[in-house]
Amino acid sequence: MPPKAKGKGRKAGAGAKKKNSSPGVEAEAKHRLVILEKELLQDRLALQREEARRAKASEDRLKQRVQELEAELERTQSEGKVAYAEMSRQRRALQEELGTRSRQLEEEVRGLREQLETCQREAKTARQEAEQALREQDGALTQLRAHVADMEAKYEEILHDNLDCLLAKLRVVKPHWDAATLRLHTKHKEQLRQFGLNPLDL
Repeated sequence: MPPKAKGKGRKAGAGAKKKNSSPGVEAEAKHRLVILEKELLQDRLALQREEARRAKASEDRLKQRVQELEAELERTQSEGKVAYAEMSRQRRALQEELGTRSRQLEEEVRGLREQLETCQREAKTARQEAEQALREQDGALTQLRAHVADMEAKYEEILHDNLDCLLAKLRVVKPHWDAATLRLHTKHKEQLRQFGLNPLDL
């Protein structure tokens, strides 16, 4: 209910203004309207200028940030390039070192294999020579033992022959020795008796 009454009052006031309006009042109202529009435009311009200033400041800050980021990116890329170059150099140096070391190890292995083969050949030759020497020594020892056995048999035969011969000679000579001994014994007994000695007491 109250809004309807208010609406009616507005319409009545508007009708009163229209009735009481005059050309001067209407001109003054238009003038005020123009002033208000002008102030409104000025405010809008001021707001737009402020917004433009803020946008410009924001743009400048963004440009500065972009420049800083670009500089940082360039610095990072430069550092990355330097690091990549250093890593590449180190990798090449390491590869060269590994290649050199690998070649050295291969040469050492080849030399050791050659030495091993030489040692194996020398050991085989020495073993064969030792076996041959042992066989020769065994043969010589066998021959020497056979020779010693043969010499022992011959010496034993000679000794037995000489003993047999000596015994034969002794058997031949013994009667003569016995007779000679008896004669010599009798002679000595006679001589002792001549001196007045009893042979049995001696």
